[in-house]
Amino acid sequence: MIAPNNMITLENITKSYKMGKRDLVVLKGINLQVKKGELVAIMGASGSGKTTMLNIVGCLDRPSTGKYYFEDKEVSRLKSSELAAIRGKSIGFIFQTFNLLSRITALANVELGMTYAGGVNRKAAIEALGKVGLDKRLHHRPLELSGGEQQRVAIARAIVKDPALFLCDEPTGQLDSSSGEEVMSILLSLHAERGTTLIIVTHDATVAHRCQRIIHIKDGQIIAEENL
Repeated sequence: MIAPNNMITLENITKSYKMGKRDLVVLKGINLQVKKGELVAIMGASGSGKTTMLNIVGCLDRPSTGKYYFEDKEVSRLKSSELAAIRGKSIGFIFQTFNLLSRITALANVELGMTYAGGVNRKAAIEALGKVGLDKRLHHRPLELSGGEQQRVAIARAIVKDPALFLCDEPTGQLDSSSGEEVMSILLSLHAERGTTLIIVTHDATVAHRCQRIIHIKDGQIIAEENL
């Protein structure tokens, strides 16, 4: 039985890929629960499986075996269109590489993200950019913005949907310390003000220790958890 206050429940999740004649096993029986409103960090070396796990949680990929419950609904065997609907409405993504379209403005990038959540609302997009301090940079293209500003556009693109879950894959990984601190302050404020469930994959112990719990993963398995 799934606990009613859980946002994420992973049960014996495995993930493998065909590599010629052999299987490359990336995840090896992951069991994890994340409560609604929790702020969780996932740490591990490159190749440990943390991004693969995040992709499954974000409905970008499917597990090979095991069950994944998003709130109280098992989503591990849903159709691609059903997974896309969950991604579009309930999950906000923030990536290390920003994933912005370089030929359109910051405002247009945020509006584009809204199309997957049911429709564009320009006022809401402008307000989202204002919340991340970019109200005077609406019409600048990504290449006219600093790395920290680009990441803030990506955060605005995510928060404009008011998703139940934020997934952040190395959100400060390409930023200098000052820009990284700005981004973390925004994410922590979102968590505090909205009670949004937030999962952050990071190599940075300083970032991880600003969360409520740290999940340590190695060779496709959870090896330790820290409650902070």
